[in-house]
Amino acid sequence: MRTWMVNAFKISIILIGVAVLLLFIFWLPNVSRRLAILNPEYAYLRYPLLFGIYITGIPFYMGIFHTFKLLKLIQGNSAFTKKACKSLGAINVYAVLVIVIYIIGMIFISINNAIQLEVLLFGILIIFASFIIAIFSAILKELLRKVVEIKNENDFTI
Repeated sequence: MRTWMVNAFKISIILIGVAVLLLFIFWLPNVSRRLAILNPEYAYLRYPLLFGIYITGIPFYMGIFHTFKLLKLIQGNSAFTKKACKSLGAINVYAVLVIVIYIIGMIFISINNAIQLEVLLFGILIIFASFIIAIFSAILKELLRKVVEIKNENDFTI
């Protein structure tokens, strides 16, 4: 892959990571405070929900890290290695973790009768996006595993 393209992907990944971090630091606390003021009957859910959303940041940033690692392997012409398979597997696991955390959060909100359409749609959007990432990373991992297997067989053939 061309160096400029890999660098563009790296910059995109960094920008996404910084944007999400800024949302976590500035936007989420303000929105949760405003929602607690507008809906005092659900104010007790402010901190548990913030905590749950912040917890999803851990697998998100671990997925970002492994994506960056994968791009470094591609840039170093080591894309067809077991390390790349491991990175894709890790991305898959972290995407599934985000799905599980959001499903648990949606159940928690439903149990407390605090589910609103906007919250439901936002949660479903994140679950759907994570599901797509998990599916594609699993497919790519399996394809890459087969390519690495064929490559290793060819390396041993004279």
